Amino acid sequence: MTPTRDRSLGHLAMLLFALVISGSFSLGGRAAALIAPEALNAARFALGSGVLAGAAMMGPGLRRAQLVQPWRYPLLGGLLALYFILMFVALRITDPVSTGAVFTLTPILSALFGWILLRQAAPPRMAGALALGGAGAAWVIFDGTLERLLAFEIGRGEAIFFVGVAAHALYTPLVRRLNRGEPALAFSFWTMLAACGIIWIVALATGSIFSTDWSAMPPIVWGAIVYLALGATALTFFLLQFAAMRLPSGKVMAYGYLVPSFIVLWEGLFAGQWPGPSVLAGIGVTIVAMLLLLRE
Repeated sequence: MTPTRDRSLGHLAMLLFALVISGSFSLGGRAAALIAPEALNAARFALGSGVLAGAAMMGPGLRRAQLVQPWRYPLLGGLLALYFILMFVALRITDPVSTGAVFTLTPILSALFGWILLRQAAPPRMAGALALGGAGAAWVIFDGTLERLLAFEIGRGEAIFFVGVAAHALYTPLVRRLNRGEPALAFSFWTMLAACGIIWIVALATGSIFSTDWSAMPPIVWGAIVYLALGATALTFFLLQFAAMRLPSGKVMAYGYLVPSFIVLWEGLFAGQWPGPSVLAGIGVTIVAMLLLLRE
């Protein structure tokens, strides 16, 4: 596979990542008020780990050699566990679009961590594209109105989610730093298994597993668990690992700028409220920024 084709596949993986992960904000926001964050994530990670285990065994296989320096997996898994738990804590306090606003800080933080850990410097054109994407995303987040943008205030939910976003941003460059040549599927499985173990420890310690009346959970919760496990956990784990080995950290997480636009579309599907021309203009700006980043 040529380097150019390899990078193109990395970009396609992150485009799909943005589409899938944005759905977790909209669907997760509707389920977050009905179940404890630790219990929801314990269920989704258990299911997601099983799916990835099957995929890895049918693909590259799971081998003892992949467990060289096993501390790598709890480190990476801990960062993701922190991100996902705090995401649903925040969704109980604030709305999906507000959390999407905080998520747009991921590319900048990831580029910063990429420079610290890997000395990956963002060239001027890439920095300009990141800034353009951020401006377009902010315009989408605040419904294309200057008044809402100027009145923006950081709430408790946004502050909590910022800690999770920082952990997620650090995860991306660490994947490239800590990977020892393991296949993406196998590396994703061991990382998810570690994250699953950490989340279950937290869920058992807080008692949320036993205090949850699983038989009384409404369909929206079970639908969220299945979607989050198969799509926003197993699939996105693989996509992120796949892209992080092919693209600089800043480019990988630049696709986070598309998440608010996709959240608006998901909210339209769920609530039937579609964006007006002003918001569509912001979506167009983020698409232009992504096209600039696709250029080598």
